[in-house]
Amino acid sequence: MALSYLPTHPHLHRFLPPNFKSSTVRKSVLARSSNGQDASSRGSLLLQEKNSFPGKPEADIVVIGSGIGGLCCGGLLARYGQEVLVLESHDQPGGAAHSFKIKDYEFDSGPSLFSGFQSRGPQANPLAQVLDALGESLPCAKYDSWMVYIPEGEFLSRIGPTEFYKDLEKYASKNAVQEWKKLLDAILPLSATATALPPLSIRGDLGVLSTVAARYAPSLLKSFIQMGPQGALGATKLLRPFSEIIDSLELKDPFVRNWIDLLAFLLAGVKSNGILSAEMVYMFAEWYKPGCSLEYPLHGSGALVNALVQGIEKFGGRLSLRSHVEKIVVENDRATGVKLSSGQFIRARKAVVSNASMWDTLKLLPKEVVPKSYRDRIDMTPQCESFMHLHLGFDAEGLREDLGIHHIVVNDWDRGVDADQNVVLISVPSVLSPDLAPPGKHVLHAYTPGTEPFELWKGLDPRSAEYKKLKAERSEVIWRAVERALGSGFSRDKCDVKLVGTPLTHQRFLRRNRGTYGPAIQAGKETFPGHSTPIPQLYCCGDSTFPGIGVPAVAASGAIVANSLVSVSQHSELLDAIGI
Repeated sequence: MALSYLPTHPHLHRFLPPNFKSSTVRKSVLARSSNGQDASSRGSLLLQEKNSFPGKPEADIVVIGSGIGGLCCGGLLARYGQEVLVLESHDQPGGAAHSFKIKDYEFDSGPSLFSGFQSRGPQANPLAQVLDALGESLPCAKYDSWMVYIPEGEFLSRIGPTEFYKDLEKYASKNAVQEWKKLLDAILPLSATATALPPLSIRGDLGVLSTVAARYAPSLLKSFIQMGPQGALGATKLLRPFSEIIDSLELKDPFVRNWIDLLAFLLAGVKSNGILSAEMVYMFAEWYKPGCSLEYPLHGSGALVNALVQGIEKFGGRLSLRSHVEKIVVENDRATGVKLSSGQFIRARKAVVSNASMWDTLKLLPKEVVPKSYRDRIDMTPQCESFMHLHLGFDAEGLREDLGIHHIVVNDWDRGVDADQNVVLISVPSVLSPDLAPPGKHVLHAYTPGTEPFELWKGLDPRSAEYKKLKAERSEVIWRAVERALGSGFSRDKCDVKLVGTPLTHQRFLRRNRGTYGPAIQAGKETFPGHSTPIPQLYCCGDSTFPGIGVPAVAASGAIVANSLVSVSQHSELLDAIGI
C-alpha cells in the first residue's frame, strides 16, 4: 500500500517472471507533455537504442534513476533553470512506483495508498509541493476507508476523528476507546510543529538559515505558544521513537498498541519503537482530523509518474530510458559524470545525483575513491527484508459491488506485524479507476510488506523446479488473503492474468540490493544519512537518505538535493512563487 504522507511502501516493483522480457509488455513509454504532444517528439523522453545515446551526452546535473526521489529532484532542478538529464535503466520511468500493462490490465507495481495530493501551502504533502512547483495537477478519486481482517474480526475502518471509536468499542474495549482519545488529544496539537517547516524549504547547506530559520521562525514560535508549556515539551519528542510517546501516556491496551504498530509498519517498515514521532504525528494529522480523506490518482500510480515526467520536460529537462549506469566516473577526486553499460560517457558539469539505494550506489563507485569509513557505514546499515507480490487480472462478476480499494489482513498479532507471512496488503485500484481494467474486470496487487526473507531465495535459479516450488509455497498466504477479501465469487483458476513476484523479481526489475525495501534504521538509535557524500559533486536522494522510506519522504529527499544545488535566492524565489 504506500502511505503518501511520509513513507510509502516501496512495495513496488514490477513482478514479471524473471525470464519475462520487458519489451513484450510495453514497447516504449510515451510521457505526454503539457501541450498534449508526445514527449519523445520533442526529444525530452529519450529511448536508447543499442550502443547509441540519443541527445547531447552531458548536462549540468545527471540524475541516476527515475524513482519518485529522482524525478522530484530532476523536476525541481529543471524548474530552477538547470540543464538536467535523468537516466533510467528500464524502458519506463517511476522506479518502485511505475505501472505496467498486460492484456489491457494496467498494474501498479508498488504504492497505492496515498493522501495529501490536493493539499497546498506550507503544511502540504512534500510531493504535492513538488507538483505545485512544477505546475502539474493530479486528478484523484477520494475515499475514506479500507477493510481490515484481523484475529478479532472483520470491519470497515474509516479515517477521521470519531469513526474509529466505534471499531475500538466493538473489537477491543471501552478502555481502548479512552486510550485512543488520550492519544489523539496528546499528539494532534503537535502536528502544527511537525508540519511547521515545509519540506521544500529545506536545503543541505548553511543557506538553510535563510530558507528555514529566518523564514519560518515566527510560525514555529507561534505553534509553540499555542501548545503551551506541556505541548512544547512534547514537541521535543518529535525526533524520538513514537513508542516513547505511547509509553509516556501509559497506553497499555493490546489492540491499541497493535494497531499503532501496524500503522507505523505500513508507513516506514518499522514498528512504533523504530519510527520517528514526527512521521506518525504527520500521519495522524492527515488521517484523524475532521474532513480528512484518502486519495487515489485516476489512471493509477503511472499518472503520478507521468505528471513528474511532464514537469521535467516542461522546463527543458530530459529523461533517457534504457540507459543503464554502470559506473560513476570520478576524476580529480570529484564526480564528473557516469559511464553507461553501452560504454558511453555522460558528463555532469555540476553534479551527479544517485537515486539508487546506498548499497547500489556504492557498487557504482570505484573502490579506490571510497573512504573506508563511508563503505563500512553502508555495509553495516541493516536492511529491511523484501516482498512477495501477486498481480491479478480477473472478472468482476459475482463480487460484491462495495468491494473497496484496500484490504489489510493480519493473521496473528502475537507474531508481530513485522513477522514474515503474517500481514498481507491488497489493493484493487480498478474499484476507483475502472479504466485500469477491461470492462467488467478488476486489477489487483497484493503483497507481504517488506517481510519476505531474502536469504530463503538467495542463489536460487529462477528457472529451477526448486524456485518454482518455493514461489508457490510462499505466495499461498497471499492467495488465501485475496480469497478472504474477495469472497466466494472469486476463483484463482479463472484469472486472466496471474503474476507472482519474489525477492529475486524485486531485485532484478528494481535493481534493489537483495530486493530490499530500504534501510532498517530505527529512530533513537540511528539516523538516515544526509544527501552529500565524501565524493565532491556526488549527492544521493531516495529512501536511503533523510527523511527515509515512503513516497512523501523520498519526494522530500529529492527536493532537498535540488534546493542544495542552487543559490539561496533561487530557492527563496521558488518558495515565494508557490506561496510557502
